[in-house]
Amino acid sequence: MTVPVASANVPNVVVELAAGREITAVRVNELGGTTFSLAGEEFVKICGDEQAPLLVAEAQRTSWAIDYRPVPRVLSSGPNWLHTAALPGLSAVGPHWIKRPRTSTRAIAQGLRLLHRSAPIKTCPFGAPSWVPHDAPPADMLVVCHGAALAPNTIVADDAQCSGTIHLAYLGVADRWADLAIATSSIEAHFGPGFDAEFYDEYEIDSDDDRVDYYRQCWARRAGGLR
Repeated sequence: MTVPVASANVPNVVVELAAGREITAVRVNELGGTTFSLAGEEFVKICGDEQAPLLVAEAQRTSWAIDYRPVPRVLSSGPNWLHTAALPGLSAVGPHWIKRPRTSTRAIAQGLRLLHRSAPIKTCPFGAPSWVPHDAPPADMLVVCHGAALAPNTIVADDAQCSGTIHLAYLGVADRWADLAIATSSIEAHFGPGFDAEFYDEYEIDSDDDRVDYYRQCWARRAGGLR
């Protein structure tokens, strides 16, 4: 969800970090957190006390993942806020790419494929996302999952390639279908049905309906069904 800055409460820390640059509220998530753009160069994510641990988790995971995939560089952080550098490109579901759903779908799949193949599970210090049950079925393949592989969390460059991934608070080792199931569900929520073929072709895998259904049910139950 995007709201104009005039209707958002701009915290003092955002004003201070902006240092005179234009401030725009670019996203209000379903948990009540707001992300502010500082002239398109940097972002500041703000949340309430209840969600503050997620920002700590995001800072830790983003700082680890940057060695393996393009993710935002953490510039600074504090209680209830996280300040990061912008990635080149635009949101996969922003005004530009929402009109090009097949291209955007492939970029989302590409980003997950490259994350899953490049980030090492043996040295990843983070366990499975909190919404994945401890008694989940045996994994098809363990990978470092994004953990909240929603379509808006992919950034797409001008050349239609994935230029990076954002919002990594749930990153950790789990079955790759924990990402693939949520990504395809989110793609359908934003673009409508009919894009699974592009997604699975780009990821280079066939669909697994049982695993898709299982992880979508877990996500809806444990994470509130965010899109």
